[in-house]
Amino acid sequence: MIKIAPSILAADFTKLGEDIKSVSSADYLHFDVMDGMFVPNISFGIPVLESVRKATDMILDVHLMIDSPSRYVRKFAQAGADIITFHVEAETKENTLNAINEIHKLDKKAGLSVKPDTSAQELLPFINLLDLVLVMTVEPGYGGQDFIYEMLPKISELRDIIVSREIKCELEVDGGINPETAKLCIDAGANVLVTGNDVFSAPDRLAHIKKLRNP
Repeated sequence: MIKIAPSILAADFTKLGEDIKSVSSADYLHFDVMDGMFVPNISFGIPVLESVRKATDMILDVHLMIDSPSRYVRKFAQAGADIITFHVEAETKENTLNAINEIHKLDKKAGLSVKPDTSAQELLPFINLLDLVLVMTVEPGYGGQDFIYEMLPKISELRDIIVSREIKCELEVDGGINPETAKLCIDAGANVLVTGNDVFSAPDRLAHIKKLRNP
């Protein structure tokens, strides 16, 4: 089953509650956290997540684009995250393992993400412990970027690893997703698609979500 995760980074924050309701047929609600250090942009954090949690019962898919994310996984879990994904580039191996274990102890799902320049092989020491792997198909930090087509082989490589190891790990992609690139990612093996501007700029968001599931 293909899952869609609209990113509220592209929502209108003057009517955030309405925008969240307008994508309620999606499977996850994607929540991008940026600290201005790991990535050049700054977005939002725990207080906004707490407010969003009160506004919806959707699964909150929290993507931490921050330095030393292991310091914050408990706080984001307590604020309402259901899935907590952080970057393999942002932590030591020991801290990465500790963070994954802590997320699971908090009864949440754990994910790891890789930037475009990071090899899929960097995920191998952890992949058997993960509930989700996120391949960035743009450089993390800003919405509205063009899809990097060179990421398709990485998606396929990770799908092959997941299948060969027989693990229950979702494969998510984030960046430049529209009906054209959605089909390419699905064909490569992705089953969760993060979409921002593409869905929030659509005249009929529910219809567009349906189209992305079956591009």
